[in-house]
Amino acid sequence: KGVKGIVLKSEDINTIKKVGKVLEEEEEKLSLSVIRITRVLPLGLGDRVCVDTTSILSRGEGMLVGNSSGGMFLVHAETEENPYVASRPFRVNAGAVHMYVRVPENKTKYLCELSAGDKVMVYDYTGRGRVAYVGRAKIERRPMLLVEGKVDNKKVSAILQNAETIRLTKPDGTPISVVELKEGDEVLGYI
Repeated sequence: KGVKGIVLKSEDINTIKKVGKVLEEEEEKLSLSVIRITRVLPLGLGDRVCVDTTSILSRGEGMLVGNSSGGMFLVHAETEENPYVASRPFRVNAGAVHMYVRVPENKTKYLCELSAGDKVMVYDYTGRGRVAYVGRAKIERRPMLLVEGKVDNKKVSAILQNAETIRLTKPDGTPISVVELKEGDEVLGYI
């Protein structure tokens, strides 16, 4: 699981500053928003990106993705057991190739641009983020689903794979499958 902290023994203030800067770059805290679902619409086939990281993600963690960089959903990692496939806690089935994913330094990338070695941000349901590295990003043709929601008057949308194993994240960190989503449900995202 890792250590709770480290001790750095150095009298060189520049070394201390460098270590502090590296640690700051690896983590961040966002204020996540509660998004109320307004529409779920099955679509036809499309190309989706499965992001396999070199990290094990926990329940309540995932990646922020969306049709716009201005509004994203917290897509939950595949941490849950189900009757169809084994859990894959290193994976986020992130969505359609055209969508944005949040990466370090307050930036985004298109999902289709991700490749092995790239850095992506992983967030938990409290908004605590950390860097994870892409092991592979695989693109496959699958049935898709348009998910739309609102925060105040701001519209948020994403196109995700239409499958039981694809989940968004409820405000308490519980995953909810996209096939169970209905108008009025509340999930987490970032505006």
